[in-house]
Amino acid sequence: MTDLTKLTLAEARDGLKSKDFTSVELTQAHIEAIEAGNAGLNVYVLPTPEFALEQARASDKRLAKKSKAGDLEGLPLGIKDLFCTQGIRTTACSNILDDFKPAYESTVTQNLWTAGAVMLGKLNNDEFAMGSSNETSAFGPVVNPWRREGKTDKLVPGGSSGGSSAAVAADLCLAATATDTGGSIRQPAALTGTVGIKPTYGRCSRWGIVAFASSLDQAGPITKTVRDAALMLKVMAGHDPKDSTSVDAEVPDYEANLEDGVKGLRVGVPKEYRIDGMSQEAAKLWDQGIAWLKDAGATIHEISLPHTKYALPAYYIIAPAEASSNLARYDGVRYGLRKPGKDLIDTYEETRAAGFGAEVKRRVLIGTYVLSAGYYDAYYLKAQKVRTLIKGDFDKAWDKVDVVLTPTTPSPAFAFGEKTGDPLQMYLEDIFTVTVNMAGLPGISVPAGLSSEGTPLGLQLIGKPFDEATLLRAAQSIEDAAGRFHAPDRWWI
Repeated sequence: MTDLTKLTLAEARDGLKSKDFTSVELTQAHIEAIEAGNAGLNVYVLPTPEFALEQARASDKRLAKKSKAGDLEGLPLGIKDLFCTQGIRTTACSNILDDFKPAYESTVTQNLWTAGAVMLGKLNNDEFAMGSSNETSAFGPVVNPWRREGKTDKLVPGGSSGGSSAAVAADLCLAATATDTGGSIRQPAALTGTVGIKPTYGRCSRWGIVAFASSLDQAGPITKTVRDAALMLKVMAGHDPKDSTSVDAEVPDYEANLEDGVKGLRVGVPKEYRIDGMSQEAAKLWDQGIAWLKDAGATIHEISLPHTKYALPAYYIIAPAEASSNLARYDGVRYGLRKPGKDLIDTYEETRAAGFGAEVKRRVLIGTYVLSAGYYDAYYLKAQKVRTLIKGDFDKAWDKVDVVLTPTTPSPAFAFGEKTGDPLQMYLEDIFTVTVNMAGLPGISVPAGLSSEGTPLGLQLIGKPFDEATLLRAAQSIEDAAGRFHAPDRWWI
């Protein structure tokens, strides 16, 4: 039997249907891979092997009665530790949540279990999803399974969904859930040679996901292929009355039209994205992506998104402002960590000082400042006006194009500590991705090449609201041209 962990989600689904193996065998193979490799990569903060095997046994029974099998029946997945899982520890990788076990299940994960999926465990992420390298987690950094050619220094897997991207790249799950507030699905996907799609805001329910910035957060999958992303998104998405921002719109069968090609598709290339600081390799790959889509029958159009240059500073006002509001609920009284003080205020201060990491504290302070009296109009209100202008740029572009093509990141994966000492350098990692969140649009990163160091680079496609189907079709065209990129031999075992 082939190594079952090397299968894609679609291949594993087809193998289970044709009875080439069972869900228990598939799940056991991944459990063994996690036991062998997790110490080296630190992707799982809580493996759940017994729970996974229990789910797998139930799946095998349903697979035996074909009529009862779900769309993801028997397929083992990893779950980012931002998704609440009933009775299973959920911490957002922060000390402040301590040993919190939710009494409820997030809507997205419930959708997965209803479809028959199996949970291998909870995946590492930047604390409260605040970071671009997965170095801010209370459980320690995640290691990228990719290495620079001829070197052994440890590289970051991107963030905040670094555990998800590294686990998928290292074959420690078939696919994983992730969240994206300013690039936290697409950026780690680009740095690990995986596919990551951030759906339109409102496409997936946010209920039961630990909040970072409520007007920007959106759940999505990280997978090995575009087809796998289509499979995962179909199940994860859907209207949820428990989430007031969830949109009541039909979820298409994303997989059905993947092979339709891009003939006649209008692809926009924004001139403002050719910035100083972008590596020559990223620029060259962008040109290659344009050529691939053109060869496949798409037409290429230069467009202007003039307010792009204001996106990053506006994002780093809005996101911390919403974070400071959301994180006020962690007070050491109702759940999570508690550090007793001499009075209530002292308890708050002691608990938050011990519970929050440095990056979270930095963003809470920024957010509290921009929302404070005298500064709200000067900063937060102005940033929201800029956000409206950014959305307006895209609205005008959709008159001329169907999708937009850009690089995902300005450079390939970097080593631990290379950028963490300079928050500004770290924030620039999101320069190509934040506009998508600010405008509430769908975006996908597809692996498209390797850097001169032998590490992955990704291309980003941005789509019209709720038009993930076209986005996935265009992504499939790039994947067909570029091929897939596999991490090196399993040096982490």
